[in-house]
Amino acid sequence: MGVGTSVLAIDAGNSKTDVAVVADGGRIVGAARGGGFQPPRVGVEPAVDVLADAVTRALAEAGADSVGHVSACLANADLPVEERQLAQALRRRGWGASVEVRNDTFAVLRAGLLEDAEPRGVAVVCGAGINCVGMVPDGRTARFPAIGRISGDWGGGGGLAEEALWHAARAEDGRGEPTALRETLPAHFGLASMYALIEALHLGRVTLARRHELTPVLFATAAAGDAVARALVDRMADEVVAMSTVALDRLGLLGEEVPVVLGGSVLAARHPQLDDRIRLLLAERAPKAEPLVVTARPVLGAALLGLDQVGAPAAVHARVRAHYEGGAHPR
Repeated sequence: MGVGTSVLAIDAGNSKTDVAVVADGGRIVGAARGGGFQPPRVGVEPAVDVLADAVTRALAEAGADSVGHVSACLANADLPVEERQLAQALRRRGWGASVEVRNDTFAVLRAGLLEDAEPRGVAVVCGAGINCVGMVPDGRTARFPAIGRISGDWGGGGGLAEEALWHAARAEDGRGEPTALRETLPAHFGLASMYALIEALHLGRVTLARRHELTPVLFATAAAGDAVARALVDRMADEVVAMSTVALDRLGLLGEEVPVVLGGSVLAARHPQLDDRIRLLLAERAPKAEPLVVTARPVLGAALLGLDQVGAPAAVHARVRAHYEGGAHPR
């Protein structure tokens, strides 16, 4: 494979990394999956080592040592200064002649934009956490720090699970209002009470990493009619719409026909209550915006951003999109 305008696309989340090597004509000639990307926890170089494992396997499958351009969309690249630091770390690995690092939310946004359309729109990602970005053709972007409660964030799968536990604990001991969550949350782990679940979490018998399993339980409890659970789902929708409309307003797009791309495991699940409320509120606050749920793997967006950067024609973009939307996935 010639280097030329070939692209190494990297989408790295907290729990997994997808890598794809795109040849000049748009064929996916190498792909691999690796572990999560967590530089705040392990440090930059060890985190990049995790990427390197998947990148090395993908390049070997492609029969290449390097590519023309590296397009990396990375979790935990929440601030521009972090994007620059991570780009330097990737350049030192020598995977491509040029490197661009963006927050992984940009991959979801790009995956939702058509190849022949200008890069104009907003994306909200709600997976383990929540984030929102927007972009317009002149290069301006709208974004949030998205580093937790200190930057004003609320929700995401992890946040919803934590809120559900809080309400369930208070319901059981009498400090809060009644909710079926006090039964459904511990029952998920085969436990009889919130006290037992609290003890199991505190002592590590149920690992903290398993809290994300409680988010679907929350949605199921809400669907069964529980008022507390339904209020949490409504608040999640309110937060999604708040972030997206603020981003639209910053870019002067509130009155324009633009996509609001919704991605991440929580939004891609299309929970009826959450989905309906997001659409209702968007219709009120940004009536020309079009909500669009993207279920394709975000590495598609990383690849398309890379193809944008190297000036690949629309036909090449379309071939890559067809590969992922047709059900082919990195290995």
